[in-house]
Amino acid sequence: MTPILLTTGDLVLAGGLIAGCIVVSVMLSLGIHRTLAIAAVRMAAQLILTGSVLVFVFGKSSIWLTLLVVAFMFAAASCEVGSRQLVRLTPGWHFGIGGVSTAAGTSVVVLVGLLTALQPHPWYQARTAIPMTGLLLGNVMNATSLSMNTLLSSVVGERAAIEARIILGATRAAAMNSLIRRAIRTALIPTLNQMAAAGIVTLPGIMTGQILAGMNPLEASKYQIVLMSLIVTGNMIGAVLSAGLTAARLSDARGRLRLEHLRA
Repeated sequence: MTPILLTTGDLVLAGGLIAGCIVVSVMLSLGIHRTLAIAAVRMAAQLILTGSVLVFVFGKSSIWLTLLVVAFMFAAASCEVGSRQLVRLTPGWHFGIGGVSTAAGTSVVVLVGLLTALQPHPWYQARTAIPMTGLLLGNVMNATSLSMNTLLSSVVGERAAIEARIILGATRAAAMNSLIRRAIRTALIPTLNQMAAAGIVTLPGIMTGQILAGMNPLEASKYQIVLMSLIVTGNMIGAVLSAGLTAARLSDARGRLRLEHLRA
């Protein structure tokens, strides 16, 4: 089956749909028309630029170019995680913790996927490594961001309860355990919903793409099972690591709560 190629008319139609959403926003006074327009332009520019860069990188088959692109993706994800936090760690620790957690969760599952299930030759083949990294990185980034944001907001809201537990003799870990568990669960809810609905409510993106590219639907479903397993594992690593590091930053060796490390 020949891949489906989009025409200029298809892109114009897509732009028209976005324009329709902007009109609806204006008519209903939703106040998101400006944000929607900027996001649409940004999305189109970023994707076209990314496509152009990948055409060049795929043609070179260089491990250094592949690593450079992946490093840039990690850096952008770190900035994105840090900028999403409503309550932040000083001085800029939310960027560092978010970046380390996201990179760790993504790196582990990408290497597992490349060295076991997918096995491209060579293993760093840009056509496989970069798209796979992008897919997993986006999911881990969201889980890490949700975990940090939930924990930081919970600590601010429940400061008195945490300090009371510490005064009564609880360790810093015990005093914050319930908040850490809540943050991790919250971070994994979207992934769990996606897994539960896969194949019944929705056809996941990778499976849909494989089918549109001409792959047998059964084989496409096998790919999706492997990728969903990598996604949930990466998300778990990112969420747990970010919550643990954030909790450690919010307390000291003597078990005291250090809210001076926070700023709204």
